[in-house]
This record gives sequence, structure tokens and C-alpha cells, in this order.
Amino acid sequence: MKGIIGKKLGMTQVFDDNGNAVPVTVIEAGPCFVTQVRSGEKDGYTAIQLGFSDVKPQRLTKGELGHLKRNNLPALRHLREFRLRNGEVDVAEGAEVKVDVFAKGERVDVIGTSKGRGFAGTIKRHHFHRQPKTHGASDRERAPGSVGSTTTPGRTYPGQRMAGRMGNDRVTAQNLEVVVVDAERNLLAVRGSVPGANDGIVIIKPARVRRR
Repeated sequence: MKGIIGKKLGMTQVFDDNGNAVPVTVIEAGPCFVTQVRSGEKDGYTAIQLGFSDVKPQRLTKGELGHLKRNNLPALRHLREFRLRNGEVDVAEGAEVKVDVFAKGERVDVIGTSKGRGFAGTIKRHHFHRQPKTHGASDRERAPGSVGSTTTPGRTYPGQRMAGRMGNDRVTAQNLEVVVVDAERNLLAVRGSVPGANDGIVIIKPARVRRR
């Protein structure tokens, strides 16, 4: 099983063998613990549940603590499931998963929650252009314009691009290259940017789509 939970630390740069600066995002990946193994016979699907980030027991409910104590695991703050497509489970409950499940040069997908921008207008949210400032449009420069249609059908179509909440969505950065794997410090560096703010929780999985 390849997959791990981590925490985004920030961006920096490293130098390759040719002396070129490579922008990377550093992730504190693991160590994680296998908190549960789901099987097709019992749960209807095959998956492995991982736990990450130690926390005080007072921060968890009794049900959460009991779920972890089944395998004598410490109190863990974040639990995530990793589906297995081939249906083969190669780890046992209570096992530890470290960053060395990935190797330098591999391609991964990183899933995170994007930064929340609050309520935003159409110019910031959908890159609309401004209205002309002339001919009496003193307060209409940033207005979205008409959102309805004519008498038929006489309604606004679903999915119309309008103002609303921006950000704070689940985003996947696909096909990122693993540049550094530091097993001693549980650090993983991937080329490029990763969604979310620093200290945000991310999920690292093998890349599903390989670009040419």
C-alpha cells in the first residue's frame, strides 16, 4: 500500500545535479499508523485507514479513543482512508507507515484544502472583466451584469458564474515529482506547489494520471 498523510511545511528550493534551482514544497509526511483495515466481505470495499499526528487524549471522544486502543495506538488527530483498487492488503492493523514508502523520482498526487478567500465577487472569483466607467456607469464597474435570460425560459440557468464563497475546497495537485525523501526527519519534498496553507493536512498518493 502506497499512501501517507502529511502536513505542509512551506516552499523552498533545492539544486539538482546540474546546478539548476528546483522549487519544491516540503511536507512532513508521517509517521502514520494503520488504524483499521476494511475488507470487501465486511465493509463492502477494501481500504486502509491511516492515523497521523499525535494529540492529547482529552482532545478525542471516547469512541475515537476506543477505536485506536483496539490496536494499542496512541491518540491520533487525523484519520484518512486509502482505497485499494486491486483489493490486496499488504499491511496489518497497528503497523507503522513512514515516508520511505515513496522514492526519489516517483510521481504522486497531493490532495489538500485550498486557502479560503471568503465571499468574493465575479472579478476575483471567475476573472470577469470590468464594465466601462463612462456613460453614467459610476457604480457598475465591478457588477457581473445580467444573469437572467429572456422571457423564455425566464429563469437563471443552474451553474451560472456569480459571486460567492471562494476557496476552502478539496484540490488535487496531480503528477508531482518527488525530489527529496528524508526518512530520518520524515520529510518529503515534491516539485511545484501544493494546495492549502502552511501547516495544512495533505494526502499523498501515487499519481493516477501520468503526463507524457
